[in-house]
Amino acid sequence: MNIAIKAAFSVLLAASITLNTKAADVDTITTYSNAMKKSIKSVVIIPAGYNSGKEFPVVYLLHGYGGNYANWITKVKGLDSAADRYQCLIVCPDGGIGSWYWDSPSDPSWKYETYISSELVSSIDSKYRTIKSKKGRAITGLSMGGHGALYLALRHPDVFGAAGSMSGGVDIRPFPKNWDMAARLGAYAEFPERWEKNTVINMLHLVVPGSLALIIDCGTEDFFYSVNEALHKQLLYRNIRHDYITRPGAHNWEYWSNAVHYQLLFMQRFFNGG
Repeated sequence: MNIAIKAAFSVLLAASITLNTKAADVDTITTYSNAMKKSIKSVVIIPAGYNSGKEFPVVYLLHGYGGNYANWITKVKGLDSAADRYQCLIVCPDGGIGSWYWDSPSDPSWKYETYISSELVSSIDSKYRTIKSKKGRAITGLSMGGHGALYLALRHPDVFGAAGSMSGGVDIRPFPKNWDMAARLGAYAEFPERWEKNTVINMLHLVVPGSLALIIDCGTEDFFYSVNEALHKQLLYRNIRHDYITRPGAHNWEYWSNAVHYQLLFMQRFFNGG
């Protein structure tokens, strides 16, 4: 190899290494909610290659009860490289300590359904180069966020084309005194119709066949395992296509750090038309 060719090869190799090791960028942004009259933070993970000029799909990743917008990026090692691998933006919004991602009928200051499904999506689409249709939007989350992701996707089929849940509280009725749900909906004994209407397992009639790609995941030692099993059976009964994953595991970050990669792979296949 002569000196000129060797030098050119070295430049190409260095450029290749730079491209292959370019990590995702992680932004913390603030968006204003007109519905709630306050500013709300989100983490946005931007994949390597974003500056190519093309539009990217977006996965909205929701936290659980007691969490915040920073949970996913601080608790799950390698989430930024996952954005590179699956070539999507990952948006981790703040859903309040216990919003359950509802527009609360009991407290008008809690309108997280409106915020996530409308205000935040519009803000992300205006700020970043995104695929601005349901074909390029997916939503998933853990625990409270698993409920929230399915709830929002079922109620807003024009916004999200795929939805997932990890250890999700997909039937809230067995837990009437837990996790601030009564503060958002009112007591179950006083407002049973609100609980019946706003629990995911009772909302499957909203699914138009073939309109929503679904993935459900829950560990066998999780306290939400039985309600996820029940949801799976209802989906089968209604002939609603979905992926369902169970394996040994509890309601913890060890489980979710593994589960999120299955979710992102599923979302990538959806974005690619698989």
